[in-house]
Amino acid sequence: MSGVMLPLFMASGLAGAALAVVSPWRVLRDALALVIPALGTVAGIWLFATTAQHGTIAHSVGLFTGGVAIPFAADALSAVMIVAASIVAFASNWFALVVGETRARFYPALTLMLLGGVYGALLTADLFNLFVFIEVMLLPSYGLITMTGSWSGGRMFVLVNLLTSTVLLIGVSIVYGVIGTVNLAALAGAAKGNGPLTVAMGLVVLALSVKSGLFPVHTWLPRTYPGTSAAVMGLFSGLHTKVAVYALYRIYVVVFDLDQRWAWTIIIFCVVSMLVGSFAGLAEHAMRRIIAYQMVTGMPYIVVMLAFSADDPTRAVAAGIVYMVHHMITVGSLVLTAGAIEETYGTDLLSRLDGLARRDPLVAAVFAMGAFSIVGFPPFSGLWGKVLVVTEIARAGDWHAWLVIAVIIVASFGALLSMIRLWREVFWGGNVQLPDGLYVPLTKLAPGAALIVVSVGMFIAGGALIDAAMTAASGLLDVSGYQHAILGDVNAAIGVVK
Repeated sequence: MSGVMLPLFMASGLAGAALAVVSPWRVLRDALALVIPALGTVAGIWLFATTAQHGTIAHSVGLFTGGVAIPFAADALSAVMIVAASIVAFASNWFALVVGETRARFYPALTLMLLGGVYGALLTADLFNLFVFIEVMLLPSYGLITMTGSWSGGRMFVLVNLLTSTVLLIGVSIVYGVIGTVNLAALAGAAKGNGPLTVAMGLVVLALSVKSGLFPVHTWLPRTYPGTSAAVMGLFSGLHTKVAVYALYRIYVVVFDLDQRWAWTIIIFCVVSMLVGSFAGLAEHAMRRIIAYQMVTGMPYIVVMLAFSADDPTRAVAAGIVYMVHHMITVGSLVLTAGAIEETYGTDLLSRLDGLARRDPLVAAVFAMGAFSIVGFPPFSGLWGKVLVVTEIARAGDWHAWLVIAVIIVASFGALLSMIRLWREVFWGGNVQLPDGLYVPLTKLAPGAALIVVSVGMFIAGGALIDAAMTAASGLLDVSGYQHAILGDVNAAIGVVK
């Protein structure tokens, strides 16, 4: 695959959205909603094979000089994220089709526009265009949350994201004012020892932290995502937050050069986020709100690995990547399975559901497998995610490493308690009288079950999964290769920041 093909990822989503808008045939709109992410999965695998063999590939739109043109760049990490995001988008759109949400004329188009923005954000090599593609993601998201969400949740989502997008744009503008470029390759290592740039990049990092749902700027997420439909929440959980975390990884590696002076700051925010997310779900009374807090508690497991990347950055970053992919797949499964229950019984409130383990044993089994995976039990991907994270943190061998490991154990226990409470209220017992003859159909359960099959496959193919993550981490850490692919041999001419 040549670098010139990279803009086609973004273009495929936007072109599919445009075709879905003008198409008068629902069957074509539904087909596009499934075909585009399916093609994205296949193309992402192809991209991974290419970048694993040849390193970073890049393309400057219009063939302008590197550092001046709009740059697209892909390494193995970009490819892994494209594959995972496409799988979650496919399952979420599949669920939307089954439950009838795609009857709304513009629903498929909005989801494809969101996916096109995701592809663009994962492939851009420019901070301003990262902002642009995040806005491309947000615009259809406002439409989706308006179509399927509550007034209060939609208002909160719009206000928070407008504010954080403003902060992000201000940060990017200050970066340009201080340095004269927002090209990531030209900014490689520039934040070390440059106070004004560090402050400017701090605004960018703050905005991305809000969008990823890290403590203490996390409360908007569990208040807004469950207010949408399950299909939209599945999309948001696998795409919005993970793009923000991906961008944090890219910026910290490239611009901050894994500066370990920030390690303690990362650790403090991450350990508190783990504890808050894992135990706060115990106070909720709806299935998807409990799952939303599992999203909050999952983000710091990924981000905290940046604080333990001093000794062996490849292995530390790889552990974070494995956990990120696992979290995308597992939370997507939990959300869609809870959505199947909600669509069938008309509610996801714990007080109005009971005894589903006897009524719907297959649904109970799929949900239990998702809960086991999120906690970290075998034979699911969560085991490798937790084991790798703990193992790589333990390599540091000092007391703050053991502090983080202790918090992970406590947070995992909190997540287990949340899942046990949900299981007890929804699947055990039989005190709530539910309508006779009403059962979750297999068609509604299938998307969530398919993601659990992917999780099991990730567990069985653990060796291949870890190898892929190591390749992705190596690609991310090869900053010189990233620079050369984007800027070519014109570094001296354009004045790369040192």
